[in-house]
Amino acid sequence: MQPTLFDIEPGEVLPLVQPHGRHVVAEPAAAPYVPLARPARSGGPTTVNARSEASPARSSVAVLEAPAGPAWAHRLVVFDLETTGIDVETSRIVTANVSVIDHLGDTLSRLDWMANPGIPIPEQASAVHGVSTERAVAEGRVAADVIAEIVDALTAALDDGLSLVIYNAPYDLTLLDREARRYGIIPLREPLPVVDPLVIDKALDRYRKGKRTLEAAALHYEVELLDAHDAGADAIAAGRVAQSLARRYEAELDITQHQLHHAQVAWAREQAASFEDYMRRTKDPTFTARAGWPIC
Repeated sequence: MQPTLFDIEPGEVLPLVQPHGRHVVAEPAAAPYVPLARPARSGGPTTVNARSEASPARSSVAVLEAPAGPAWAHRLVVFDLETTGIDVETSRIVTANVSVIDHLGDTLSRLDWMANPGIPIPEQASAVHGVSTERAVAEGRVAADVIAEIVDALTAALDDGLSLVIYNAPYDLTLLDREARRYGIIPLREPLPVVDPLVIDKALDRYRKGKRTLEAAALHYEVELLDAHDAGADAIAAGRVAQSLARRYEAELDITQHQLHHAQVAWAREQAASFEDYMRRTKDPTFTARAGWPIC
């Protein structure tokens, strides 16, 4: 059976498989890569087996170094969406990325999608992620196929026991859930375990002033983010921020992935209650914060 992107040990090299009708890119054989799971649907996502372009290749000795820090951070699947808007109930997926990174933060493998969302992309959204309605119509695939493949890829990662890193998880997971239901696709099962660097950062560095966007977090935790609001760049940066948090707060985060997941449920609940209290005191006495983590 051909291994999936979630099966290979760090530093292990397998022969490159060229799926029919899909473009596979790999660095020279000296750089380890991981074959990706191949969705059976026609077209398929863009598939890359290589180290992150943003990270210089390390020697095989470095690749084989024993991982340090919490075990859940040694290999992560990362996920991000770029969409038509901010309302999870009505917005549609435009681009998506599911990648796997190793304990060094290097990209082992990645899947990228562009969908035709079936509705016009507002100019404000295009200005953020760079995909216009015209481009999505010309280059995007059928939305239902893209959504089904994203669900398949995330299910495979969760089945393999990897932690799923998503910055502000309730947005991406709730929107994916609504898209799946819109097209009659079985939604992602309970997404556990999830790592949300936004929730962890707010819990462990509660009083730090300033924004808590991914760009701000990447800067604070010294993670390079060269192309913000590209789904792949954002997903991989979120994974590296999670690993930086794991190193900086090892005493607090050296727990199992399931213990971390349940800790974040409690932290997210506290953060939502605090935000609701702030909004009611300062702006709107009737404000109610949206409940639920990692999905609403």
